[in-house]
Amino acid sequence: MGAAMACVCLLAIAPASGSRPSVGGLRADNANLASKSRAAVLELYSLDTQLTNAHGRLISVEDQTATLRAERGTLTQEIGAARLDARLSRHRLASRLRFIYEHRDTSSLDVVMGAHSLEEAMTQLDDYNRVAASNADVLTQVLSSRRSLSRLSRDLADRERMLARSLASTSAQVSQLEELAASRTAYVAELSRQQSSNAAQIAQLSAIAQAADVRSQLLAATAASTPGAAATTAAPVFVSATIQAPVTAATTPAPGGHTLTVTATGYDLAGHTSTGVPAGWGIAAVDPSVIPLGTRIVIPGYGVAIAADTGGSIVGSSIDLWFPSAAQAYAWGRRTVTIAVN
Repeated sequence: MGAAMACVCLLAIAPASGSRPSVGGLRADNANLASKSRAAVLELYSLDTQLTNAHGRLISVEDQTATLRAERGTLTQEIGAARLDARLSRHRLASRLRFIYEHRDTSSLDVVMGAHSLEEAMTQLDDYNRVAASNADVLTQVLSSRRSLSRLSRDLADRERMLARSLASTSAQVSQLEELAASRTAYVAELSRQQSSNAAQIAQLSAIAQAADVRSQLLAATAASTPGAAATTAAPVFVSATIQAPVTAATTPAPGGHTLTVTATGYDLAGHTSTGVPAGWGIAAVDPSVIPLGTRIVIPGYGVAIAADTGGSIVGSSIDLWFPSAAQAYAWGRRTVTIAVN
């Protein structure tokens, strides 16, 4: 039974594993948060550089796209002019072909004999020869113009497709980097919020620890100055684990207080409590959601204690009282008592 009771005492103490974190744990958590925050800020700097470069590439691609649009406009005008030239060339070619057709059976002698003068004959012969010689040139120019227009149009279309893909890729990269930067910024803000929350809890726990220390000193001073009270507060009252020891006067709550029926156990481990106060007589481990830390409580058969510790097994209406030795904690045992909470 002694081994079982020792296990109960070990479970009851658990200073740093309670529902309320300890000051040391919060400080360690804050140091970890600060390290994560520094790493996130460095990552943000890197993202900012990448985002600046991506914005530069996006502006360059947009400028190239604008230049290409201007080239497309110029080419459209050139294509229109070339088509007009092609139509005129076709008309001229048709006229020359018609002239050749009309004079296909005409010999040079017929031209000379039909002319009114030698000068007129020479002029007609020159026109005939010039038209015949230029037919091939006209056809070559028309075909070359069409091929040139087709090639320019294909090249421009290829450049437009490449720029469109580059613009889409760069825009997607910029959007991805902006989302990642926003996520990192929110992460840094959350880390800062957690650090602020931990700092507030540290300040609260430190204040509770100081208040508990002051109350312990007041209790010790009261016990030293009141002989009757010394027997109650300076030394524990040992009773059987099966015998209730109600103290009616002691458990009457002060104005504004109340009574609470709890299961009380005992522990004897040394060290510091979750609030930072050294473990000692008059320290009680509680569930802070039921009995707030720093609360003064009166326990029948034990005396006055301060709620200044937590424990992993102290949940709900349970308290764990400190004793100087395992024998005294064993003698206290586990009992149901009605306490005064002030």
